Amino acid sequence: MSIKKTLLVHSLIMISLVLSSQTRHASESRFKSYKGLVMAGYQGWFRLPEDGIMYPDENKVAIDMWPDVSEYKKTYPTGLKLADGSTACFFNSADESTIDIHFKWMKEYGLDGVFMQRFFNAAKPNNRKGHSTDVLKYAFAAASKYERAIAVMYDLSGLNANVSPRIYPFQGEDVSVLIDDWKFIVDSLKLTNQKGTKTYLQHNGKPLVCIWGVGNPDRGYDIRKIGLERFMDFLKNDPEYGGCSIMLGVPTFWRDLNADCIHDPYLHELIKQADIVLPWMVQRFTPLLHHDMDRYRDIILDDIKWCKEYNIDYVPIVTPGFSWHNLSRIKYPDDIKPLGSIPRQGGRFYWQQISTAILAGADMLYVAMFDEVNEGTAIFKVSNNPPVSTVAKFVDLDGKPSDHYLWLTGQGAKMLRKEIPVTFNMPERK
Repeated sequence: MSIKKTLLVHSLIMISLVLSSQTRHASESRFKSYKGLVMAGYQGWFRLPEDGIMYPDENKVAIDMWPDVSEYKKTYPTGLKLADGSTACFFNSADESTIDIHFKWMKEYGLDGVFMQRFFNAAKPNNRKGHSTDVLKYAFAAASKYERAIAVMYDLSGLNANVSPRIYPFQGEDVSVLIDDWKFIVDSLKLTNQKGTKTYLQHNGKPLVCIWGVGNPDRGYDIRKIGLERFMDFLKNDPEYGGCSIMLGVPTFWRDLNADCIHDPYLHELIKQADIVLPWMVQRFTPLLHHDMDRYRDIILDDIKWCKEYNIDYVPIVTPGFSWHNLSRIKYPDDIKPLGSIPRQGGRFYWQQISTAILAGADMLYVAMFDEVNEGTAIFKVSNNPPVSTVAKFVDLDGKPSDHYLWLTGQGAKMLRKEIPVTFNMPERK
């Protein structure tokens, strides 16, 4: 090797060592890849009012499932009553004990971990203290304690690019605030370098960050004008805070740029810069349509084929069902949705998606969602005996035990990793 080449090699090695020494992320993690894992979305948005009473008025109840709170250390009274006349209680997502029991369940039942939703408004400088940040802090501590994978999912819901000009380089809001927020949570909360067991989810050996809400036509922003490429470049290449893998949350029909997706090929350019694509499939499939699982399978097969062409990984969504009755009653009184519009069928619909996705070639899964009782997609422990109300209505578990969907999720994780045979028939507990 010539002297010039030798010096060049040595220089590149030194630059690499300097850059690696500057990174704020832990080099190790118990979870080096998303592949082989079943992850769920975690909202953590159930806030305790100043008076300490959750849901004081049954007319304002906006959730369609009621949690089983029998194992929580702290619960709070509501304005609703159970069938026996006792006060129905609820939890506060920002209680450390609440998050601890949730992560304990994840380990007990075999859910590999969760993506923590970090909504755009919570990421703004003035909103970084309080509930949302407390939820993150407690969740990452619990993830380390129970050795569960955990990662940040930036949800662009709430971003409005159509407001008056601000300090950002575009009209209205853009994702520059997320660059500052990522620095904040890496520096202040040490999320990518937890105390104790390091469990921040990596992919391809790099911390994984999700950006959700890219390509949805009903949003108040144009993906060409909110600085997404700059944010993605920062996450990938910044010498201190970068070195990350990126997962983009996109609409179901992202590949065709049709139906629930914007008709802009720029979306594909963004996806090609990502490491994983996550299509949002909630409400797109139902057990009430004959052969709808065939349609679900075919979409996954074609999506995976597209992704392989561009060396991108792919994760499909599975969800237990859907219900939006109480929230629609409040927000859209002229268009109230039926209770349990996408029925759970005792878990059969959920299991059909899991088995179909795996047989179609999925090597990782995203469950929507862990604690989402507003839209009736929760898999955590839910009560079969919700409050009695003449106004609010609640989905039950078809007589199944409160932990039924946690158990099914764990079985699905075993099936994904080929620890048990793949089967369309929902397993029965012994």
